[in-house]
Amino acid sequence: MCQISVVVERGGVQEPVMESVTGLEMTTQGVVLSTFFEEPVTVPDVHIKEINFLGGSVILVPNQAEDTREHAR
Repeated sequence: MCQISVVVERGGVQEPVMESVTGLEMTTQGVVLSTFFEEPVTVPDVHIKEINFLGGSVILVPNQAEDTREHAR
């Protein structure tokens, strides 16, 4: 069985979000992640940068509006 690790990448740093992800859904609120034994988690205002099926990982990055705010700080 293939289970996925999900991280959010901000400023070149990858922050772990969830391990053993079995489902991923894009919604207007963000990305909803689910596993077998935990409640779904919504990661708001992000989109998928990369999916590595062989490595079992998904990299999420902030949407453009959030990227702009980060650079303005």
